[in-house]
Amino acid sequence: MSPSDGPEAEQLPSRRIANAVRELITSGELAPGDKLPSERELAHRFGTARNTAREAIRLLTEEALVTPHHGKGVFVRETQRLFRWGNDRYSRKAYRETGLTPFRLEMQRQGKTANIQAVAIDRVIPPPEVAERLNVPADEESVLRRLNEYHADDEPVQLVTTYLRWSDAEGTQLTEPKTGPGGIHGRLEDKGHTLKTGRDEVTARMPTHEETRFLRTPAGVPVLDVLHTSFDQNGEAFEVTRFVHRADRSGLVYNFDIEP
Repeated sequence: MSPSDGPEAEQLPSRRIANAVRELITSGELAPGDKLPSERELAHRFGTARNTAREAIRLLTEEALVTPHHGKGVFVRETQRLFRWGNDRYSRKAYRETGLTPFRLEMQRQGKTANIQAVAIDRVIPPPEVAERLNVPADEESVLRRLNEYHADDEPVQLVTTYLRWSDAEGTQLTEPKTGPGGIHGRLEDKGHTLKTGRDEVTARMPTHEETRFLRTPAGVPVLDVLHTSFDQNGEAFEVTRFVHRADRSGLVYNFDIEP
């Protein structure tokens, strides 16, 4: 590793160090899990002050290429991703064959153990986008909210907030942590809503403080925000769920037919 020549020499010293380390990572010379040289070593190799090397590491951290571990050093980030199969995840055939809910099936496919923790189950005033989709009053406690934290093995991977009409949820297992066979959609089928189609609205944004705390997102890492709406056999929206994923650890896979 040595200082860059040519046009890069005109860049800020911290940028030149960051570019050199980034090249080692992208080329595979520094592999996921490898430890970077210390700030002192980087400063010596590039003929800069230690603060300059520290700034270079900060830049790489914001790019989610490296992760500092207090007292241990700075390490190249792992690149493993967990995938969400968009239209396949709600397959009734898959549930009948496995008995697993969508997230548990996705984790099993990827060699992970799913762990879901209910954080809140309550009757609330819906956010405007939820009230619009479910066609319920926006100024009344017209929906049931289920807030869950999803883990793959011991790693937090999703914050999931589901909204259902209170008229569908009242007096059912939907108001309890364990919703029974078939999960939420099983109980909603009992109420006459059979999932036929869905719509996912996917955006990327920076995480909130609470999302950062749970998902342990490093500085500079965005989240994928998936707003899912389920439609029944009559074309009526009956469930809205917001999935918040770490963008550096998640991927979305969708298969679709092309209309003639």
